[in-house]
Amino acid sequence: MNLSGKTIGFAITGSFCTFAKIKGELMHLMEEDVNVIPIFSFNAYSLDTRFGKADEFVNAIESITKNKAIHTIAEAEKFGPKKILDILLIAPCTGNTMGKLVNGITDTPVLMAAKGHLRNQLPVVISLSTNDALGMNFKNIGSLMNIKNLYFVPFGQDDCKLKPNSLIAHTDLIVPALESALDGKQIQPIVRSPF
Repeated sequence: MNLSGKTIGFAITGSFCTFAKIKGELMHLMEEDVNVIPIFSFNAYSLDTRFGKADEFVNAIESITKNKAIHTIAEAEKFGPKKILDILLIAPCTGNTMGKLVNGITDTPVLMAAKGHLRNQLPVVISLSTNDALGMNFKNIGSLMNIKNLYFVPFGQDDCKLKPNSLIAHTDLIVPALESALDGKQIQPIVRSPF
């Protein structure tokens, strides 16, 4: 399905090392003539890290999307009853967020938006980025793959020698993954070659 005219929630969690890559993919997504609403976890919205200042990143995302960031649970709660989005993308999606999502925990704006969106039986796409995907989070990924209306951006190992449990999404496949999810299909193959 073509993305043109769709409203997409772009939910950002705290995998700070992928922020530059995500920002680039967001710019590509904006070329698809979509309305993108940015949603931030508390950490992604407020923490300065060695990868950059939080306020600069938030301002850049708001500038690209031309929409104000959602960054509180109260703001995110509206995505359920108001059915604002056609699709929700969590990019990057940390292992912490995946663990909470699979267990029904809604203690961040991103998780609240996902809960409300899934309640409406609409697609959520995960662009994972976690150092423990093949360790403690492996069972969570497997469980999420069995949840109706939940899809993944294809992923692979980013450094199998130094970080053997780490997986990261092929973010260049975000647009086709979203299109496929809107058709009710998981883009294949899910597991792709290493980076």
